[in-house]
Amino acid sequence: MYSADVASIDAIIKASYHTISGPAGWKRDWDRQRALFLPGARLIPTATKAGENESKLSPQFLDVESYIARVEPLFREFGFYETEVARRTEQFGQIAQTWSTYESRHRPDDPEPFMRGINGFQLFHDATRWWIVNIYWQHENAAHPIPEKYL
Repeated sequence: MYSADVASIDAIIKASYHTISGPAGWKRDWDRQRALFLPGARLIPTATKAGENESKLSPQFLDVESYIARVEPLFREFGFYETEVARRTEQFGQIAQTWSTYESRHRPDDPEPFMRGINGFQLFHDATRWWIVNIYWQHENAAHPIPEKYL
């Protein structure tokens, strides 16, 4: 059904950004999103607990369904467009690791992003298609600006 999305590393990463991007209230294609992930895959944002300093980031482990439940209310209220601005990929055999620098906007024509960061994609090819095993990310902040080599 979504075979073009999983035919290459480039295609699966582009599809992952496309499936979460759209205007406020727009219904995302969550079935398309689910089809990108290997069963048991994790989405791992780094975040602070409420009221804590930005330097106290910790990983939050989500499965695909937990991620959807977390972001769907925000996507109903706010437009969200995430685009890749740079990528570094290393591959060995059937596994790949990609550092994908992103920018997030509420509208595609916003002059400046409200957030930037880096997604670490771990990917697996099962001899027929690519799968996302994990996406682990951190947004940029004053204490941790994105290094030039990732821009």
